[in-house]
Amino acid sequence: MQAVLGICGYSGSGKTTLLEALLPLLTRRGLRVSVIKHSHHDVQLDSPGKDSFRHRQAGACEVMIVSPHRVGVFAETPRELTLDEQLARLSPCDLVLLEGQKSLAVPKLEVYRPALGKPARYLDDRDVIAVASDAPLAAAIPVLDLNDADGVAHFIAAWLADRR
Repeated sequence: MQAVLGICGYSGSGKTTLLEALLPLLTRRGLRVSVIKHSHHDVQLDSPGKDSFRHRQAGACEVMIVSPHRVGVFAETPRELTLDEQLARLSPCDLVLLEGQKSLAVPKLEVYRPALGKPARYLDDRDVIAVASDAPLAAAIPVLDLNDADGVAHFIAAWLADRR
């Protein structure tokens, strides 16, 4: 099974920005990394009027779009997929990073900015293995500099190596 690490934090904390910085650094370390981004909204991934949209509207349970550079699958689901179901749809990789889904019982890296005025998750969530912050913190787990993506990537790579 692929290793899974959640990247959790409140809206505006910098999760997406951190992921954008981490992905090329982890890739340069030879890791194949996938991301599952959770949304609480009913996102529309296809465009009305496009053939793929029309096929889905006509009743196809899945529509795959293939080009020389990427592939996409649009699928209707009767309910939100479990994490195992989500992972089963991904190609094999070394690491899956979850953005969102903070309530799942998986190891997590919290992105925490005290200036947002929100409570820290690492204080109560035993699955948080480290916190990346833009301020010094007294914590019983590793505290990483949110502005040092290379240091965060090093932590993740070492965590992943320990799991293997």
